[in-house]
Amino acid sequence: MLKQRLQQKLLQKLSPQQIQIIKLLEIPTVQLEQRIKKELEENPVLEEGYDDGEETVANQDESVDSTDNEGNEDQTSQEEQDEFSLDDYLDDDEIPDYRLSLKNYSPDDKREEIPFSVGSTFHDYLKSQAGLQPFNEKEKLLAEYIIGNIGEDGYLRRNIENIVDDLAFTQNITASAEELLNILKVIQQFDPPGVGARNLQECLLLQIERKDPSHPAIALAMKILRHYFNEFTKKHYNKIMERLNISEAELKEAIDEILKLNPKPGSSFSDPMNKPVQHIVPDFILEVTDGNINLSLNTRNVPDLRINRQYSEMLKAYHESQKKHTREEKDTISFVKQKLDSAKWFIDAIKQRQNTLMLTMQAIVDFQKQFFLTGDETKLRPMILKDIAEITNLDISTISRVANSKYVQTPYGIYQLKYFFSEGLQTDSGEEVSTREIKTILQELIDNENKRKPLTDEKLTDILQEKGYQIARRTVAKYREQLNIPVARLRKEL
Repeated sequence: MLKQRLQQKLLQKLSPQQIQIIKLLEIPTVQLEQRIKKELEENPVLEEGYDDGEETVANQDESVDSTDNEGNEDQTSQEEQDEFSLDDYLDDDEIPDYRLSLKNYSPDDKREEIPFSVGSTFHDYLKSQAGLQPFNEKEKLLAEYIIGNIGEDGYLRRNIENIVDDLAFTQNITASAEELLNILKVIQQFDPPGVGARNLQECLLLQIERKDPSHPAIALAMKILRHYFNEFTKKHYNKIMERLNISEAELKEAIDEILKLNPKPGSSFSDPMNKPVQHIVPDFILEVTDGNINLSLNTRNVPDLRINRQYSEMLKAYHESQKKHTREEKDTISFVKQKLDSAKWFIDAIKQRQNTLMLTMQAIVDFQKQFFLTGDETKLRPMILKDIAEITNLDISTISRVANSKYVQTPYGIYQLKYFFSEGLQTDSGEEVSTREIKTILQELIDNENKRKPLTDEKLTDILQEKGYQIARRTVAKYREQLNIPVARLRKEL
């Protein structure tokens, strides 16, 4: 029996150009120079430099003698068959320089170069280990993408299902959660031990499992981490001793083994003794002069790009030729057309990247103007991604990509853009304040508490409410966790 069923399914299919723009938007300035160099190496049509103002092929007379002859008819017929119009490639030969279009660069710019170190980073170290694995091409891409999502502390905090979606929408790579988990298991065997863990329990287990299980204390530590992790983190030691039927001395030996483990396996790469200092290269430069804010992109090391005239002339010669072309000549011209397309797409993507960055940053500056004028953090207004998305008419995901990977240099220091985003909270007087202000007060209260009788979340809520902040206990608990501060019981000291 045949059954017919009508199903409507909406799929998001990104074009290669859209994917290229998304990728360029995500990378910071320090990586953009390398990305451009890679494109220059792969595409001979693309070259460094901006147009010198000389007459270009696009400005020259492109008319062809219309005298009736067999060769000309053959050429016209072939062009119609190939659906090729020279205008598509020559009219825009003089491509405006993307830097000059933003009016943020001058050859006389004397701004001091911002240095950065090029040492081996934590992610470079992981990628070098991935290169030693017998991965096929797809597995290698998946491994590099997973590594790119591992934080500086060594954890993979992104959900595997989310990574599957990211690969599909931004990389056009179809992969299953099972494939990614298999790759992750390999990465979790890399050094430093514990890398690629998705939570603290998994991180500690990955490390203890590399030790000798024949040692009683290590075997016990492994059992505690695997089956009694919750009791261990809450310091319910009596419950552990009772359930495992062990002595206090045995428990102490096991805990000593656990305390030898590293809860942040990526932290060793933050040690100045282990690697060169990684200076941040800001994407924006913000200066304040006589009460005026001047914002510009940091493009000092980003080369200008243009189309190589030699290839444009080659196409022009092909267009004007009256003779029949061989298959080799047609293949050559097809190759040139493809590379011209690629070069123009890339230059356009760079332009869009720069314009999107400036549009987003300018909106942030306007929104947080009082902070940028004074450097006073109490002047920061509550601001969420949606606020900037509405101002710029850009998608929230676009604002998020810019905020998560870009830095701005100000007279008060270098800030990551996401620093300026926070939710709002009202005081008793109805004034809206940034949650960052609440967190600052919360941190001060806990720093100055009596460690023999730490302040509970309820007590912290009462103190904040007395200060005029309308806040619930569950909100205090959330902010405390965001500050990586444990509950009162675990802050207690003898």
